[in-house]
Amino acid sequence: MTRAGRTGAGVTRPGFAWAAPAAVFFLLFAIVPLLLVAVLSFTSWDGITDPRFNGLDNWTGLAHDPVMLQSVGTTLLLTVLGVVTQTPISILLGVWAAGHQRNRAVLSAIYFVPLLLSATAVSVVWRAVLDPNFGVPSQAGWLFGDGNLLGTRAGAIGVLTFVGVWQFTPLHALIYQGGARAIPQVLYQAAAVDGAGTVRQFFHITLPQLRNTVITSMVLMVVGGLTTFDTVLILTQGGPGTDTTVSAYYMYQKAFKSFDFGAGSAIALVLVVVATLISLAVVRLSGYDRMRSSAEGL
Repeated sequence: MTRAGRTGAGVTRPGFAWAAPAAVFFLLFAIVPLLLVAVLSFTSWDGITDPRFNGLDNWTGLAHDPVMLQSVGTTLLLTVLGVVTQTPISILLGVWAAGHQRNRAVLSAIYFVPLLLSATAVSVVWRAVLDPNFGVPSQAGWLFGDGNLLGTRAGAIGVLTFVGVWQFTPLHALIYQGGARAIPQVLYQAAAVDGAGTVRQFFHITLPQLRNTVITSMVLMVVGGLTTFDTVLILTQGGPGTDTTVSAYYMYQKAFKSFDFGAGSAIALVLVVVATLISLAVVRLSGYDRMRSSAEGL
């Protein structure tokens, strides 16, 4: 029988054996592949012949590759745009969905439909909708000009940001909905007695109590933004030119189009390191790692 550790008077916690299956799964499908990618980043490999060790050639090549440097900037730009657009919309929708308004459940279910669709399906749909010849822009020239939204850097970045908001905001709204429902109603009752209105309650009670939820959601947004791939592949193919070539897409080009799996592995490792550092920075700067209370925002 597994020995349980004591966490308090009359309280026990499961032993390590309960976490063993998840630990083994994580080791086999996360740690081992990551180590293999790290090894491949120091080799020259076309995917067919045997890998050949080439030292730091892949890394020095990427450091002087203008497309790689541009892709990092584009990735960070899309990530920041995703966070600043999705966060306020998600909070408002999540808090609203946590209420008891008429037809709230029906409207929430309709709005959460994008969660059921894959990123590939969403990208295909929006590519058809935004087609300059047969889509909506061709019928609304007064709004879209020549209709070729994906023909300029600003237009393509705007489309990628909009599609990301349309697809992923429901997920984060669902997270905020759960966080908002966990807020004790007695806080709102006390505020109402003191004469605080809805807006004041939102800024002085709801937002502070959702602090942990905001941090969790932002970390998910950052990781998702840094690993954006399928939307770029289907909607822009990294264009026009290389204006929307994000790091994940450039990794795909290097590995599966140029058959340079060594350079592709180096890019993958860069993404892992950057995503980890940014996530740790968000957690540390927000003070999330020092929170001990089980209540939201405390």
